[in-house]
This record gives sequence, structure tokens and C-alpha cells, in this order.
Amino acid sequence: MSKLNLETTFTQEVHNKYLVFNTLFSRLPYDKMTNIGTLMPFLYENAKQGFENQLTPKQIIDQFIEKFTNIKTEKEKIDLLFRFITYIERQVVLFDSVEDAAFEKLNAGNTNGTLNNIMALANQQNKLEEVKEKLRNFKVRVVFTAHPTQFYPNSVLRIIQDLEVCIKNNDITTIDSLLQQLGKTPFINDIQPTPVEEAQSIIFFLRHVYYESLGFLHEKIHNDILNDNDDFNSILELGFWPGGDRDGNPFVTAEITKKVAQELRTAILKCYYNHFKEIRRRFTFKGVIPLLDKINNRIYTNMFGLKDDLTLEQLLAQLDEVRTLMIEKHSSMFLDELDKFIRRVKLFGLHFASLDIRQDSSIHERVFQAIVEKYEVSKTPYAEWTHEERVKFLTTFDVLINEDEFEDELIRDTFKTIRTIQEIQAKNGEKACNRYIISNSVTSCAVLEVIAMFRFCGISDADRKVDIVPLFETIEGLDKAQETMGELYTMEYYKKHLASRKNAQTIMLGFSDGTKDGGYIKANWEIYKTKEKLTEVSNQNDVAVVFFDGRGGPPARGGGKSHQFYASQGPTIANNEIQITIQGQTISSMYGSIPQAIFNFEQLLSAGIINDVFTNNMSIINPEERALIEELAELGGQKYIDLKNHPQFVPYLENKSTLKYYGKTKIGSRPSKRKSSSQLKLTDLRAIPFVGSWSQLKQNVPGYYGFGTALLEKINQGKLEELRSLYQNSLYFKTLMQNSMMALSKSFFPLTSYMKNDPVYGPFWEILKEEYQKSFDSMLLVSGQKELMETEQIGMLSVNYREQIVLPLLAIQQYALQKVEETQSEEIRLIFEKMVTRSLFGNINASRNSA
Repeated sequence: MSKLNLETTFTQEVHNKYLVFNTLFSRLPYDKMTNIGTLMPFLYENAKQGFENQLTPKQIIDQFIEKFTNIKTEKEKIDLLFRFITYIERQVVLFDSVEDAAFEKLNAGNTNGTLNNIMALANQQNKLEEVKEKLRNFKVRVVFTAHPTQFYPNSVLRIIQDLEVCIKNNDITTIDSLLQQLGKTPFINDIQPTPVEEAQSIIFFLRHVYYESLGFLHEKIHNDILNDNDDFNSILELGFWPGGDRDGNPFVTAEITKKVAQELRTAILKCYYNHFKEIRRRFTFKGVIPLLDKINNRIYTNMFGLKDDLTLEQLLAQLDEVRTLMIEKHSSMFLDELDKFIRRVKLFGLHFASLDIRQDSSIHERVFQAIVEKYEVSKTPYAEWTHEERVKFLTTFDVLINEDEFEDELIRDTFKTIRTIQEIQAKNGEKACNRYIISNSVTSCAVLEVIAMFRFCGISDADRKVDIVPLFETIEGLDKAQETMGELYTMEYYKKHLASRKNAQTIMLGFSDGTKDGGYIKANWEIYKTKEKLTEVSNQNDVAVVFFDGRGGPPARGGGKSHQFYASQGPTIANNEIQITIQGQTISSMYGSIPQAIFNFEQLLSAGIINDVFTNNMSIINPEERALIEELAELGGQKYIDLKNHPQFVPYLENKSTLKYYGKTKIGSRPSKRKSSSQLKLTDLRAIPFVGSWSQLKQNVPGYYGFGTALLEKINQGKLEELRSLYQNSLYFKTLMQNSMMALSKSFFPLTSYMKNDPVYGPFWEILKEEYQKSFDSMLLVSGQKELMETEQIGMLSVNYREQIVLPLLAIQQYALQKVEETQSEEIRLIFEKMVTRSLFGNINASRNSA
């Protein structure tokens, strides 16, 4: 679709419909919302002109109150601002619904990355058999994480889904009712959700989106492409972190993990029960009905917990019995319907999504210190042992542990979790819970400690059906990753473990902490090089390595265009599987409906096929390009490290941003810091509030900082043409820069320009603004674009529209932050702090991938 056609489609399907429904929305009789819709355009224009004229947020809000209202008291002003926040939140929901409803029309001409496009290409190049072979030996796993970036409560998410359907059908009457419901539905939780409630929120999408979308894609692949109905392979799989990810979350326990595993089991049985109704309506034949009743009753009693006796093997055996009877006695009538159901059962099992366990390596060190003390292994603290001493102990020491003998609840629960994994596998199947991920892995001991814990729990090597997954996320961890895995691969002790896991090793690489640690370009390049090194050392040791990418929503956390990212990985990086995390807003905005999920799953799948089957010179980085990227990464990394080491870096975030308000939003069960110490340390700070706070400031520092300095230095050295060539010919570098340009496009420094006059933080603000401008100018110069995101028309239109909607909300948030600083009254200050917190929701939701 041409740029003009895209713009026309967006105008017709999004802009015009939003205006119509927003007019309807503004006239609804909400409580205390009279005239808010009428005042909103004036507030927007006042904010827009005010920022253009370099007014402070306080001046903008005070000017608006004076010009357009009759308000006289502070209480009335505060009440009006809260009503604006409430109203804008709902405008964002309306825009989300309208844009999501238009998804298929907006992407009608975008065939890149679809399976149909891949098959057409395969036919043109006579590579059909190669594509089929790749599909038979390839997987995509999308893992839903527990990171709290979904600021919509479940009730609002349901309204969005209903609105989306009604907008597609132009059902004005129902839209009117839903908008009224939206106006009266709270957007905030009264209490912090539990890990089980977080899990239930995501399970909603599993039941209502992924059961159908993944089922459809497997039908398409196995029926239309592979033609191998009898040899089913689960090409697309789901992973699950809520209830299993205990890294820094004291509320996730072994008991919680068991409850979430049961929730997943119950959810898939509900899907099967509803789906099986269709089978029973067709299979009305003699001899078949009793078999169907038996299966139906088994699913029903297990679904409602009346019994707990169904296994995957039993279910498949009973279905196979029906299938055989249909072939032998009833001419295979409706067999395709039964086969469709059987493939769903093989795909989702009794687990629906694989529940991963994750814990930080520092917690494991604490566990082993307790073991050393309890069994009097050494008087020297475990933390002070040499690497060799630890390796020997972890691979040879043996003891049968009774966790109840330890006083520390965390240590007891760590061992209970090991036993829980086996319990879940026995009930729901091995796939239900078969990975243990270790955050902040730096040495081989991080992996060996987990194996030792299984041994100490009395679980033999044969019974330990778990992949141990190191997570390398800091720059130090990435630097040592090759050495760490090389040591493990050549260790006889670990070779035995790998042999039991089919000589496959999953390695997770985290973008979030890498970016926080070394900056955007440095972290991304280090991860790329680490993948190359890990591929090399894995190949040398005949290990099939699988990379699991911890990619968040925004570019600063590895987000952006996933298809382009994976298509850019190149032949030097193992391509056995694509594994990726999605979270919060990304779940609802990119995978939140069946059409969106199908489109984005296809994008991931096709990227994996393209890398191996089709020639893609843009994914190959030649030595000259590599040297240039290396220089840029070092320059950009040093610029970021200088900023990180600036004495005002953490205080600026703590005192001038919304950082400390994230914990008050009650959107997730996990604390915003890994440790509960009163002093804020960057190392303890989670990536979501870190990145999100920069986003709320509309500064987005983690998404580009250092990139502009690096580019400008090379330009000043006369290497502009080399940079332009790199951008045009390297898909990796183009993706890196385009994602960074997205972060720049969502920046708006006039919002905080008042800070340049701050006696403490003014000079620091100027440093940030200078690097933004360098990045903005140099990226446009290198890319040859006249405006940011010029080549991503729909994305640019969406970003621009959303930024307009929330501009008044940003002004209100900054106004509230200013009032917090200057207000003496504790009572009034708490009200403005609440205003800051309330304004987080709309701003985050509008950005969709800002945290």
C-alpha cells in the first residue's frame, strides 16, 4: 500500500471514526464530567501553545484555569484536573479500540513476513522443500512475562475487546452503551494484585485469543504447507512467567506456582470442553456416542476439580479410539474436525503454556551459604570461595535436604519450588514446567547451583527433566558468557545433563539490564556479538543452542519490530528457535486479538525461515561494517556510562521523574526494586520503572542516549557516506537505528524545559537535551529521512495521534510534580502525589510500548 493510501486508510478507519465516537463520548452523562469534553480542546491548545512558548506546566495549567473556567479555589482546581485525567484515560481506550478494530485494513497491503508471502517466495525460487524442512525443525516460543506494564485492569481490557468488535460492525447503539460503561468503570486497582491474579489476567488472552490463533496457524501449516497430518509438530508454543518468576518478587512461592499451574490446566480444559461440543454435534453415530460421553465427562470432572485423574496420554488414547472407529465404521465422516481437535490437544497438552521458574543468582548464593553453615562444610563464607572450590563442591558434595530444617523462609521455599516442579510435571506433563532460569548469571556456578539443588532434593539425573537456562543480562555477564558456556560444555558433569536434554541448551539474553548497564547501542551490539560467540562455542561442542530474548516493549528494553530484528540476525547466529518475551501492553496491543496474534506470530515464524532458507545479504555484516558498528558502540557506550556515573543521574530520576510513583500504581504484584533498602541504587532498580520514568518525562534516554554522540563523531571524521551505506546495507544497523528513532519520536523536551532553570538539575537537563538533539539530527542525516519514522507511516501516524491525546495529561502530570516540590502542606502534597500517580496510567497506555 502506498504512503498516500496508508494515510487515507488511517484517516478513514482511525482518525474519522475516533472523531465521531469521541464526539459521542464527550456528550455522555458521566458523573462529575459535565463540560469536560467541551473544555478538552481548549486545554490541548493551551498546552500546545504554552510549550511552544516555553511556558512551565504550572503556568500552562494556571493560564487555562483563569481563561476558560470560573474556578476560584484550589480544591475546585484539583477536582477539575482529576476529572481531566479520568476523561483522557478513556479517550486513550477509545483510540486503542478504534485503531485495533482497523488492524486488518491497515495491514491489508502488508504481506511482508506472512506465511503466504514466504510460500510465494519459495515457489519462485524453487525452495518449497527447504521451507518445509525448516518448518519441521523450527519453533517459535512466545513467553508471557510477569512484568507489570499493563495499566488497564481486566474489566477495561474486556470493554476494549467488545468495543473493537462493535466498531468493526459500526454498531453505534452498543458502542454508546460500552462508552457509558467505560465512563463508570474504575481504571485503578484498590489493592495490589496477587501473582495468581496476574496470571489469571493473561490466561484470559490464552483462552480467548491464543487457543484459536495458534490453532489456526498450526492448521494452516500442517494442512496447507506440510501436508503431514499424522506427524504433528508444535511449531508455535507458549511460555508463562506469572506465578513462576520469583526474581525479586517475595509474593511468588512454591504454593503460588502450584496454583498457577492448576489455573493453566483448568483454562485449557475449559477450551477443550467448549471445543468438544462441536465434535459431539457431528459425531452422532452408533458406537461413537458412548466414547464421546466418556471423554466429555472426564474433561468436565477434571475441569471443575471434581476429579484429578486425567493425563494427556489418556486423553489422546481415548481420542484415537474414536478416530479409529470413525475410519473403520463410519467412512471417516467429519474426521477433519476430530483431527483438528486432536492437534489442539497435542499443541496445548494439559498445561496450555509452559510455566518457567526464574530466580536471581544472588538468592541461590544465599541458599548455598546456608547449606555450608548448616552442614559445616567450611568456616569460610561461600561468597569468598574460589571458583574452583565452588565447582568441586557443586559437582561432588551430596546431602539429602529437609527444607523444614532451615529457618529462612526464602531458603525453605527455594527447595519447595524444586519439588513443586516435579509435582506439576507429574500432573500436567513435562512441558508444564521444565525450565529454570537464573537471572544475573555470570559464571558456570550459577548453572551448577541449580543442578545441585535438584540433587540435594533427592532427584536423580534421570528424573531431572528440566532445562537450566542462564540469563546473561549485564555487560559483565555478556562478556563472560562464552567462557562460562565453554566451561560447562567441556565439563563431564554437565555433559551428562546436556545428554539428557538432547544436547540442546537454551540461553537467555536480557536487553533491559544490559541497556541500563551499558546504554542502548552498546548493549544491543554486545548481545549480538555474544550470540555469535555462543553460537561458535556451542557448534564446537555439538550443542544445539537456542537463544531466548528478554525483549520488552520499548526499544530501550529490546522492543521494536520483531520480524525485522530476527531477520537481521544473520548466518553467524544460531537459528534453531525464536524465543521471545512479551508483556503487559505488548500482549494487548500486538497480540490482543486473533487477527493481531496471527499476524505477529507469522512475522516471527517467517523471520526464522528467511534467515536459513533465503539469501539475505542485508543480514550479513562485513568486516568494514563490523568495525564501524564496534566504534559506534564503544563511543555510545562511553557516553552513556559517563551519564550513568554523573552524580545527578539517580537523584534526577528520584526527584524529578515519576520513578517513586510506580510502586503506588498497584498494577503488579512485584516491587519496583529487587531489594527493599531505603537508599535507591541503580543496580537494584527494575528496568520497567527505570525506562518508564524516562518515558513519562518524554525524554526516553535509554532508547538513544550515546547514539547521537557516536554518529556525530564519525560524521565529523568524514564517515557520513560509510554510515549511510551501513544504514542502507545492514538490516541489523537499520533496525537498531529505526527502533531508536521510535524512542526519539516519543520524546518531547519542551515538556520539561522548565527544569533547565533548576539550580540543582538544570545543567543535567541540558546534557540530556543536547544528546537528544545530536541523536535527532544525526539519525535523520544518516538515514536520509526528513522526519522520524518516515518509512513507517502507520506507526508514525499512530504515535503522533497518541501524543496529541495525552499532551494535556502530560502537562497535568508535570504541573502536579511542580506542586509536590513547592507545597508545604503535607495534606495537599499527598493529593498532588496522587495526581502524579493517576496520570501514569493514561500516559503509559497511550504509548503502548513505553515500559
